[in-house]
Amino acid sequence: MNQLRPLREFVVEMTKAVSSQLTEAELLPVCEKLLKSLIATPNWLPAEYAKHDSDHYCQHLLHCDPLERFSVVSFVWGAGQCTPIHNHQTWGMVGVLSGIEESTLFNRDNKTDALIQGDTLTLKAGEIDQFSPEAGDIHEVRNALPDQKSISIHIYGANIGTVKRQIFDRETGTPTEFVSGYSSENIPNVWDY
Repeated sequence: MNQLRPLREFVVEMTKAVSSQLTEAELLPVCEKLLKSLIATPNWLPAEYAKHDSDHYCQHLLHCDPLERFSVVSFVWGAGQCTPIHNHQTWGMVGVLSGIEESTLFNRDNKTDALIQGDTLTLKAGEIDQFSPEAGDIHEVRNALPDQKSISIHIYGANIGTVKRQIFDRETGTPTEFVSGYSSENIPNVWDY
């Protein structure tokens, strides 16, 4: 299990960071540095957490802090796959491990609740994006590659698979609650030396 050493080291350092009572503004730069190191080499991710489904993207839980202060998830995107427009209800960070992803930001009009499309950010392997409810966390994410999969590693400030969030109708902005869950039932044992 030496393959999982980068993930294990990441989990240890993230646990220290969230235990140090930093504000979100202080914590996010620490998380970015740790995530940058984790995604620097793609060979640590076990094959079963790099699998995608031909019908939809997969969200594989890699680690959840016992106190649910953060979770680490691999997202595996088949060619052209896309999320609905959604939010997170917590801070988050995305680092592309392989491939290319596009994240299109949305804001809600305060009077009508209609969605206003913002910029689209293109992330290549090794690049990171972050979001939070305060800074804006409504987006749509897609694999920008039409003929191959992309993989990204996500960190969230909660057990994201259990958080009640919203999907937004593209035309009306109407929200619908959902809980994402996870695509796999098992998580890697980072402590199996």
